[in-house]
Amino acid sequence: MIEAIGAILPLAIAVTISPLPIIGEILLLFSKQPVANAGAYLAGFVLGITVVLGVLVTAADAAGLGTSESSTSSSGVQVAAGVLLLVGAFRKFRSRPGEGEEPPEPSWMNGITDFSPAKSFGVGTLIGAANPKNVAMAFGAAAAISAASLSNAQTAGTVVVYVVLAGLGVAAPLILTVVRREAAQSILNDWKTWLAQNNAAVMSVLFLVFGVVLLGRGLGGL
Repeated sequence: MIEAIGAILPLAIAVTISPLPIIGEILLLFSKQPVANAGAYLAGFVLGITVVLGVLVTAADAAGLGTSESSTSSSGVQVAAGVLLLVGAFRKFRSRPGEGEEPPEPSWMNGITDFSPAKSFGVGTLIGAANPKNVAMAFGAAAAISAASLSNAQTAGTVVVYVVLAGLGVAAPLILTVVRREAAQSILNDWKTWLAQNNAAVMSVLFLVFGVVLLGRGLGGL
């Protein structure tokens, strides 16, 4: 189990430090129902990550990726995920804003300050489950978990570790708001500005690093 957790740690970290989901959480903390909206968004985000990883782990087990005969298949999944991330790194680097240029906001952020908790939950679930980067990381994590041939309890524990770590980035602004209260808004504004301006650069570096990690692991197992 320890080996499986070690394999999924970098993938969970890649999810948790993704800027756009964090910006969404920050913007909700400036909405009309800040804590309710931010809490609902976080719950939806965690649910989305959990469902996707659970489905992929189940599919990987059903395909027999945990058996010795299927080790090549498991490595192939990691190679494919690594290649996708490297392609994503190149695309993100090319899409970075120029000097003094304002980066465009995703369409799902339109009117976010007027969201209700129900809509915040729905958007959070969609971002957690349908974000291509999250899915790519979940593919890699599912392959690593299945290949470790864990018991059901160990698999569940490893999934919990992944989900908790992957959700920390989105949880951080809400935790800050609860703990710091009066000082939180100024800090969150600074975070939002920096994350928005550097989103493409941060993601291109993340994709490059973790793409190389997955590619190396996959090629090593072929």
